[in-house]
Formats: sequence, C-alpha cells, structure tokens
Amino acid sequence: MPPGHSPSSPESPGSATPQGAPATPAGSTNDAIDTLDGRLIRLLAEEPRIGVLECSRRLQVARGTVQARLDRLQAKGVIGGFGPEVDPAAIGYPVTAFATLEISQGQGSDVRAHLASVPEVLELHTITGIGDMLVRIVARSNADLQRVIDRVLGFDGIVRSSTAIVLENPVPYRILPLIDQAAAE
Repeated sequence: MPPGHSPSSPESPGSATPQGAPATPAGSTNDAIDTLDGRLIRLLAEEPRIGVLECSRRLQVARGTVQARLDRLQAKGVIGGFGPEVDPAAIGYPVTAFATLEISQGQGSDVRAHLASVPEVLELHTITGIGDMLVRIVARSNADLQRVIDRVLGFDGIVRSSTAIVLENPVPYRILPLIDQAAAE
C-alpha cells in the first residue's frame, strides 16, 4: 500500500483479486490483515515500546496511517492489548501443568466462575473430546501444584480430572509466523 493511503479504502492498488479467483485460500476467512498490518504487528511484537511516530518512520507510511491501522486492528480484535508479557517462572511459578476437567451437566458457568477465582489458573478453554475443559495452571513447586490442583478440583461441578505436568516448552506461545502467513494471503 502506498505511503499515506487510507487503510479503509476498498480500492487500494494491488488489493484487487483477479476476477474469478478466491480472495483467500479455501476455508479461510482472512479479511483481517494485509501485508502492512503484518509488518506493523511484527514491529510492535519485536519492539513493544516503540511509538506510533517511529512505526510510521520505519514502515515508511504516514503517522495517521499507522494510527488508523492500529485502531482498526484493535476494533477487529486482531490486537487485544499492549501489556507486558510476564513469565510466570520469573515471578516464582516455575511449574506449569495442564488439567483436563470433566464437569457436571449444566455446571459450566459455575465452574468457569470458580476457576476464574483461582489466581494460578492462567487459561481456560472449553474443548471437545475426552474432557470438557482444558486448564493451564502454574505453581511454585510440584508440592505446591498439589495445593493448586486441590483448589481447582474443590468444586462440586467438577466430576473428574487428569493433569499433565509440563517438562519443557520448546515452542513457546508465538503468533508471528501466523501473522506472516495471514498477511501474505
């Protein structure tokens, strides 16, 4: 996209899809980001304290374009926040585990509220398959993990659980390879 070009302009040069060609690969719904968005997200991920003016200088686009892109990406939920990434191990919680929970029918919202009250619960996903929920938890030690698990399971709506302790995290949470792929589509 040319410098200073409006991010919401539907007739951006180079964005037109040849007649009859799908806009995105089969099964994809990527209308969220383009190449400039991808470059902007990568820059912010690599240098999270960079300002809008410096982003515009490095990306060689107008400051207003960068701000409009950021506003649009936030409004669409592509960018969820600009907070710091905190490593639980660095603040005294080096043990990570995943617990698969089976819950009683009709108890989902109560179990969610219970799990949200446990500070060591970092994530909760509802899932298909053997269990109903997958929970990522952290603890100060293996012994402390038992305390956390007891607290997690100390709710009548949870019927059964299975816990796996993380030994290593060779591919930590990442998003940039996916951003690069989505921006290229």
